[in-house]
Amino acid sequence: MNSTRCAACKYLRRRCSPDCIFSPYFPPNNPQRFLEVHRIYGASNVAKMLEKAPVNQRAEAANSIHYEAHCRIKDPVYGCAGIITLLNQQINDAQCELAKIQAEIAALNGHHADILPPYQQITDASSFANYPVEGDGAFPATHDPSFPQFYLNSW
Repeated sequence: MNSTRCAACKYLRRRCSPDCIFSPYFPPNNPQRFLEVHRIYGASNVAKMLEKAPVNQRAEAANSIHYEAHCRIKDPVYGCAGIITLLNQQINDAQCELAKIQAEIAALNGHHADILPPYQQITDASSFANYPVEGDGAFPATHDPSFPQFYLNSW
């Protein structure tokens, strides 16, 4: 018997055997880690998940189980999926902002041809005035579905 029981065995009020599946992943100095996991998954289910995982991946599995349980406690509806969705939205917003800034830079540098479809490339500034425009007139209007609409809609 171990001189100190792991957090799981302390919480479950049982002996901590030398081959305890919880011992390496739920140390006695961090009982909150096991409490969160137990609250969401239950001790039996966590033990089954850890036993099914290859030995060399059990630490990562325990960390993943804990992280999902922690997120599920904070956000019972979405858990980790809510965080992933939020981060994906932030990436999408940043990509749109980057494209907008690159379009501005290209326009300021006089490289309108880099940002327009080939059939709408403009050779000089005077021909730019002959196009119907959307928004504030920064880009010619287009109905080409392959043309990135965020160039037009974000202005």
